[in-house]
Amino acid sequence: MSETSTPATDGRRWLTLIVVGLAQLMVVLDATVVNIALPSAQADLDFSDGQRQWIVTAYSLAFGSLLLLGGRLSDLMGRKRTFVIGLIGFAIASALGGAAPSFELLVAARALQGVFGAMLAPTALAVLTTTFTIPKERARAFGVFGAIAGAGGAVGLLLGGVLTEAFDWRWNLYINVAIAAVALVGAVIYVPSISRSGPRPKLDIPGTLLVSGGLFGLVYGFSNAETDGWDSPLTWGMLAGAAVLLVAFVLWQARAGHPLLPLFIVRDRNRGAAYLSVMIAGAGMFGIFLFVTYYLQLTLGYSPIQTGLAFLPMIGMLVLAAQLGTNLLVPRFGPKVLVPIGMTLGASGMVWLTFLDASSTYAGHVMPPLMLIGFAMGTIMPASMQTATLGVDRQFAGVASAMVNTSQQVGGSIGTALLNTLAATAAADYLVEHGPAAVGDSMIASYAAAYWWGAGFFAVGAVVSALLFRRRGQGASLSQEPAEAGAAPVLAH
Repeated sequence: MSETSTPATDGRRWLTLIVVGLAQLMVVLDATVVNIALPSAQADLDFSDGQRQWIVTAYSLAFGSLLLLGGRLSDLMGRKRTFVIGLIGFAIASALGGAAPSFELLVAARALQGVFGAMLAPTALAVLTTTFTIPKERARAFGVFGAIAGAGGAVGLLLGGVLTEAFDWRWNLYINVAIAAVALVGAVIYVPSISRSGPRPKLDIPGTLLVSGGLFGLVYGFSNAETDGWDSPLTWGMLAGAAVLLVAFVLWQARAGHPLLPLFIVRDRNRGAAYLSVMIAGAGMFGIFLFVTYYLQLTLGYSPIQTGLAFLPMIGMLVLAAQLGTNLLVPRFGPKVLVPIGMTLGASGMVWLTFLDASSTYAGHVMPPLMLIGFAMGTIMPASMQTATLGVDRQFAGVASAMVNTSQQVGGSIGTALLNTLAATAAADYLVEHGPAAVGDSMIASYAAAYWWGAGFFAVGAVVSALLFRRRGQGASLSQEPAEAGAAPVLAH
């Protein structure tokens, strides 16, 4: 497949970054913004505690299982068309959810959000990848985009608290309509279309069914482990089925004429290291958003808005590290140095959080480790995302970008299930040892257990990334322009 394009003006490229950044923020924050609204939604729509998880799970199941399909559709249909469809669909689904008169319709709307989010997230990254091909501009753009990807969850907590307290839980969904409308106008004006020449590749239907079923089983299995435990037959049945389907998918991709995910994309050592780094960082990060939120609200008595505001210093450090890393440090030292350093800082911050107790203060004990972890994520995410899409032929940019989102989603699912289970076990063990009167202390002990395991995730990530990333000069380098970008900059579809 070949495409013709003309160079984009510098101003137009940066306006494109604003548009795709808005779309990415909307998708990322939607994973957490609804969490704070759940108690209000439950009271309004009268659903049970057992049903409540489906408001979150419906989104993650659809999103996680369809990401690779969404990325490949952007390669086949064109980036701009897929981006616009994703924005419109996400806005409609959000409006349906906001107006939902029943639990069933709210769950359906959340699943529909996940479907269109799976089109939108990889397409946004693919647009960025094919628009910014000049190394210095690419570094700046990925610094911004990586900061949004890393900070979106914390922004969702803050926004969710403000909207729920100041307005109504439904505005946690309606806000997407406003964001999507602004991004849609920007997409129509600033994201260019380019004509396609040559034969159009076919969609790999068997591969799509195998990987979508496999990812569905993987996300569902880990989600079910949170509620029913690891001894549940459904949990292990889903995870075993997922393993079979994913192995079959890999075998099929090796022989398919038009593979959904060409295996050379993930076999590249640097890209494989980047995907693993994103997955491990995603797993570790859930120890922050989930358990620090519990600690602030249940132990220190913070309101939802205060909890969201408590994460602002972390976001500030994340943005600072993202810009410092992608503009100065990664081009000089490469991801082999920067990503392990970020992982080590993340592990240190998690260990620091284990010292929190009922008498800890925010300024003296909570904020410093949060800032350290924010700096760690700002070091890990942009460098990994940039490496994961570097040097990929533009006809595969969508599916390569989808692998970034898939890695983050799978990592988050694994992290949430494991850390929740380990924390619950730690709390139960503490109560057995100290008696039922020690409920408050058992909660703090459970958070500490989650932080220790989160530190372990980051420590493994430090070792894996140090071993797998190539040294500068060995293959594609972030300090050099990709070979395929030597001509005029390529416009997004």
